[in-house]
Amino acid sequence: MYQKIASILLLFIGLTSCFKGKHVDLIIHNAQVHTLNEQNSIQDAIAIKDGKIVEVGPERQILNKYTSDEDIDAGGKDIYPGFTDAHGHILSLVQQKLNLDLNNSQSFDEVLVRLEKYEQRTHRKFIIGRGWDQSLWANKEFPSNEQLNKMYPNTPICLYRVDGHAILVNEALLKKVNITAATKIEGGQIEVKDGKCTGILTDNAVLPILKFIPKYSKKEIKETILEIQEELFQYGITGVHEAGIENSDIQLFEELINSNQLSLNIYAMLTPSEENIAFSKKKGIYKHKNLSIRSFKVMGDGALGSHGAWLKKEYADKKGHFGALATPESELKRIATICELTGYQMNTHAIGDATNSLIFQIYKSLNEVNKDHRSRIEHAQVIDPNEIKLFSEFGVFPSVQPTHAVSDQRWAEQRIGKERLKGAYAYRSILANYGMIAIGTDFPIENIDPFLTIHAAVQRKNAENEPLQGFLTQEAISIEDCIKGMTIWAAFASFEEARLGTLEKGKDATFAIFENKVISTPNFQPNFAYMTFIKGKKVYSVE
Repeated sequence: MYQKIASILLLFIGLTSCFKGKHVDLIIHNAQVHTLNEQNSIQDAIAIKDGKIVEVGPERQILNKYTSDEDIDAGGKDIYPGFTDAHGHILSLVQQKLNLDLNNSQSFDEVLVRLEKYEQRTHRKFIIGRGWDQSLWANKEFPSNEQLNKMYPNTPICLYRVDGHAILVNEALLKKVNITAATKIEGGQIEVKDGKCTGILTDNAVLPILKFIPKYSKKEIKETILEIQEELFQYGITGVHEAGIENSDIQLFEELINSNQLSLNIYAMLTPSEENIAFSKKKGIYKHKNLSIRSFKVMGDGALGSHGAWLKKEYADKKGHFGALATPESELKRIATICELTGYQMNTHAIGDATNSLIFQIYKSLNEVNKDHRSRIEHAQVIDPNEIKLFSEFGVFPSVQPTHAVSDQRWAEQRIGKERLKGAYAYRSILANYGMIAIGTDFPIENIDPFLTIHAAVQRKNAENEPLQGFLTQEAISIEDCIKGMTIWAAFASFEEARLGTLEKGKDATFAIFENKVISTPNFQPNFAYMTFIKGKKVYSVE
């Protein structure tokens, strides 16, 4: 009798244990979980343990199958894999935050007023600013340094254009660097009028200035990186492809990671300095927790806005001027050989159709050696329509920034003429050819807000909903494809598709719950993350 009762009790305990289910760290339910898997399924709940996704499925199934330490009712909100900005500049944004901010200045007079206030507040002995854009001014011409020379005869002044490819410097800084009207720099331009330097330097002509610019303290830089990380998390951005770092920056990021302060996923592209090339040969494909390094960022040409992009035909608004290569062809080929040797990606900044055409041919050789090299063209702004097919033929991964299109729409036709617009900012055509497209912002040139990116990609409009009918709307892409460009396709573009980009069993539990539905409407609707998670850890909450 007692033996039968004991057996029944054991059976009851066993069944009760089964009903309680497997134990996990976190369950999120009552949600719209956009898995972005091959079926593009939307589920109700997600179970997480040890930073990994255990299961995604119907709410009843997940709640019956698992018990958890923490339970979150998402209130029906959208959950997506954490967004990745596939082309950003954290360290440049650090500099912008510490420097004089000239973004959205409506005239050169406003630039001078901001400069004067900044100098009075900071009393810096060397002033650096960034963000002016002459296309926003009534006078669309580049400014000159005449007024700067009068206001600051002894204090060096360096003011970056919004794209970072042109600067305005005063005479005090030109003398310090020993640049005169007779100076020639390959791949760059020193603007001269009436035999005098105007202070405008573009592309490689900027490089001599960089050696003299003072650096901020490591403490200031680290604090600002963490501020930027918090801002990214507020938008549901959990990763950045950092487009160009120096060797010393590796240690900076690793120190923040080792102190458990930097949890953002960073896919860093090295500048092709000799020190970084030596690093790639010695370390190979490098991984340090949430920092990955396996690519070089190479400068192909300059920017369209400052007439630095290299074009097949002359600029429509600057007769006889074609732009120029920023890196000689022989050096581009040498870097490609190094990438082949080390297994690193070659990620080349290419704006003009002449540059893109050359890079296609260089990547062709890489593709012949390794079909999965995933060589990237960064920006791909102006492509010869006859060469769009080369993305798929040569295995070239396109990496684009939709907000560039709606920022440039004010002057793009003026720069290249109507005919060449057929291959400009052609995201739909490129996507149709290659099948994937990595999407970023190029911050701080553009705003980091991913919802402005969606608006630009889908509606082809800026934050002010201009132009009214959209810009080159035949090249708009769907919201689904735009989101893939910031999730699973961005993961492919960085060799991280095995752990990031979708919400599936075994992948990192890296995702965001959004305050509002993730949609695209003709008029821009702001949105933010309600909560952001990296490897199952809550890194941001609106609460």
